[in-house]
Amino acid sequence: MRWTIGWGLVALGGAGLAQELPSDIPKAFKPVPIVRHYERRVAEIPMRDGVKLHTVLLIPRGLTGGPILLDRTPYHADRIIKASDATEADQIVSASAGELVRAGYILAVQDVRGKYGSQGVYVNERPLRGPDNPGKVDHATDAYDTIDWLVKHTPESNGRVGMIGTSYDGMMVAMALTDPHPALKAAVPANPVINTYKGDDDFHGGATRVIGYDYYYSQDTAKGEGDDLPRADYDDYNEWLRAGSASDFVHAHALEQLPIAQRLHDHPTYDAYWQAQALEDILPRRAPSVPTLWIAAQWDQEDIYGAVAAFTALEPVDPQGLNHLAFGPWRHGGWMGDGSTLGAIKFDADTARQFRQGTLIPFLDEHLKTNGRPANLPRVFAFQTGTNRWQRLDRWPASTAIQRWSFGANNTLAATPGTATGADSYVSDPAKPIPYRLRPIRPTYGENSTWGQWLVDDQRPFSDRTDVLAYQSAPLTQPLAIAGAAAVNLQVTTTGTDGDFVAKLIDVYPDVYGPDHKLSGYQLAVAMDIVRGRYRDSLSSPKAFVPGQPATVRVVLPHANHVFLPGHRLMVQVQSSWFPLYDRNPQTFVPNIFDAKPGDYRKATVSIAWGGAGGSAVELPVVPTP
Repeated sequence: MRWTIGWGLVALGGAGLAQELPSDIPKAFKPVPIVRHYERRVAEIPMRDGVKLHTVLLIPRGLTGGPILLDRTPYHADRIIKASDATEADQIVSASAGELVRAGYILAVQDVRGKYGSQGVYVNERPLRGPDNPGKVDHATDAYDTIDWLVKHTPESNGRVGMIGTSYDGMMVAMALTDPHPALKAAVPANPVINTYKGDDDFHGGATRVIGYDYYYSQDTAKGEGDDLPRADYDDYNEWLRAGSASDFVHAHALEQLPIAQRLHDHPTYDAYWQAQALEDILPRRAPSVPTLWIAAQWDQEDIYGAVAAFTALEPVDPQGLNHLAFGPWRHGGWMGDGSTLGAIKFDADTARQFRQGTLIPFLDEHLKTNGRPANLPRVFAFQTGTNRWQRLDRWPASTAIQRWSFGANNTLAATPGTATGADSYVSDPAKPIPYRLRPIRPTYGENSTWGQWLVDDQRPFSDRTDVLAYQSAPLTQPLAIAGAAAVNLQVTTTGTDGDFVAKLIDVYPDVYGPDHKLSGYQLAVAMDIVRGRYRDSLSSPKAFVPGQPATVRVVLPHANHVFLPGHRLMVQVQSSWFPLYDRNPQTFVPNIFDAKPGDYRKATVSIAWGGAGGSAVELPVVPTP
């Protein structure tokens, strides 16, 4: 008997012989090749001292005569440009990087020396050659040597290179500008680390940002990615309060093994060590030669100082107008993501994508592409919050006038100071410091952390505390616009010999806010910062308070471009702790606050004088409103 089945004929019966079934595995399967629209290439690029730096390139398939964009990073090049079977380039890089690939750019991402795949010794924020670095190499030489190699060994390129990077990577761009390779034709330092003492990462107003230990633990404990700094408490407020001083926390977590922790301890003032690394002072020593687009963010929770400081420092030596500033309504690195909202605040459009498509890519195209079209960019491209619109400006700060709003009786704030004088007081208790965001406070990069948006958090939970003074205006009848850095001048007396002063400039929404009821009464921090009282006259020369003797403390706030709309109120909050963003001030003058002992932490009664021409006030950098 014979029958037919799907794979042929099989003989049955007879002498019981059976034929083996054919294999399901072909002898040689020939797959249809995947067509990738990019090539991922890896290079180990030699530096002048023989060290090789691991570099990953992403090249659009079929590209010829394309420009290169270089990002030098301590954050793992192989993770930024992944090894993958994906067919599209933007499936293995971030959305913003994918936009650049689609725009015809070769991406090159390089591990800085000593990190991940690169050889050499890693020094966190390695200083440029000079007093703090007597060696022959730094990030400027490494950038120079990398660019030199790339233009000679990337046949798909047109020989033009741009540098781009955010945060630490933005600092790499800024350092490269101190000795630029001739092929470096454009630079984009975004939210760059420019001066870690004066407002980027480590110190603000002389106060230590102790939350930075989380970063240094993950960054410096391994050549690759270190672990998160372990915690015994879910609420970081409790963890830090229980630890005591910054040095106590360091010892509890064995952080003295990290050289950078020791450097922070040994340089609590703005001494020669920090001054030698101040890029806003170093960059203007040579006339700019590379078109540069500095990216700043109004609510940058990490490096709010650097971009604006570098741009304004370069203005006097830049007659050609090579430097531009983009000022957006973002958090740190927010220009790369979705810029429609930040926390509860909405901006009516994706401001980050608008910037990338309308400003960033045209800027790069003009300077990097062969026969690139002029971008016609203004010196400053700034987003005005409140009105939610982009502005083309000739300069920054845009303000040329200062309007003084004075503190007054009954916690008022007015543009015309009253004749009455007085003072308001609060008790600052180091045993009960004021949290900088709602508790529980998660570690900076921990699960459920709101670190990325806390600068726009509602400040109402703090304005009613007895250790916070809040001065508020009447509802505005006309819009009030500012464009620059506001400053709060405090006339203070304290019963302590030291103390911190935090000032917050706040936009108070109407009690009933029709466009979004969730924002009714919302207290939006437009700009906030801190001054450690011992540095009120000089960041380099600490000075104790004389108990009961009046003193002036000036808190210069981060730059803002904002309109206080009719019906809104201005508010200024004043307090003496911001914990555990900054370590507690013991309010007793000690040689080094890092080493404060339990007995040094004492309550102090702080008084803020108001009224008359010399009373406490906020100075607003005002501009005309449309």
